[in-house]
Amino acid sequence: MKAENIHDFNGIYVFVQQTDGIIAPVSFELLGKASELAEKLDTFVAAILLGDNVKHLTSEISAYGADKIIVCDSPLLRDYMTESYTGAISKIIEEYRPDAVFFGATPIGRDLAPRVSARVRTGLTADCTKLDVDEEKHQLLMTRPAFGGNLMATIICPEFRPQMATVRPGVMQKLERDDSRNAEIIKFDAQLKKNSCHVELLEVIKKETHKRDISEAKIIVAGGRGVGSKENFSMLYELADLLGGQVAASRACVNEGWAEKDMQVGQTGKTVRPDVYIAVGISGAIQHIAGMEESKLIIAINKDATAPIFEVADYGYVGDLHKIIPELIKQLKESKAAK
Repeated sequence: MKAENIHDFNGIYVFVQQTDGIIAPVSFELLGKASELAEKLDTFVAAILLGDNVKHLTSEISAYGADKIIVCDSPLLRDYMTESYTGAISKIIEEYRPDAVFFGATPIGRDLAPRVSARVRTGLTADCTKLDVDEEKHQLLMTRPAFGGNLMATIICPEFRPQMATVRPGVMQKLERDDSRNAEIIKFDAQLKKNSCHVELLEVIKKETHKRDISEAKIIVAGGRGVGSKENFSMLYELADLLGGQVAASRACVNEGWAEKDMQVGQTGKTVRPDVYIAVGISGAIQHIAGMEESKLIIAINKDATAPIFEVADYGYVGDLHKIIPELIKQLKESKAAK
């Protein structure tokens, strides 16, 4: 919407993504960031919750920072459908005129956000890794990788509202849960009609997978080009299993076909924030470091003592990873056997 007066728009809104009554972790992260920005702008945080019989989720959303929760409850919103969700959120935006709206950069968020932005005629910055505000101009500063991750671009939307962005999971930090928070609950009727959709969902077939999202892992063993081959990744998997963690990879390993795309850490991959990040054979290009530098403890193993990864590491080991990792696995096995 063309904003003749930006002060006619108020509040930072977050689309809270839920599937089968389970809220996506990125939604809590966005509520945390929205709370920080709202304090700077002296405004409020509103959550948008869509689904069927989802009101029981409002207490959890409130505990993580929402001041208001707009609940649109309908059987037509039980399963995600682009048309129905776009219609509902667009009507909420037209009714309440938010200053900014955030979506998680999940498959659903990446499908939904551009449809909504087109419907309400505003811009959208996709895959943001940083959000801030210019308090003087009352403007959102949306930063994302550009030109293949070789530089970071900060984008503004000065003439249209709401300012919209999708944000990568794992980039922001959620607030500490506070069950004493008591958000205002607003019921919204989007007046959805069954025959208003051009697509009908006949069946949902859920794919079973034992793979976990690396952005949610507490311990990560990440391999880089120095690992040498896809076969050598087997020792990283063994180490990760012993530590109760997951395996990740640098962009170079994904490009070589040694690891899958959803294992990639960095500006063009995923952002992670584990308790322990073990970088094995990773030199530490700035694009990779941007995706893991917020890890609580970083351990680097590399034969090159001048590798940039050592500049961000809490502990570094200069040596041959093909000798260090097997020895580490051996000692962990012996330690577990002794216990």
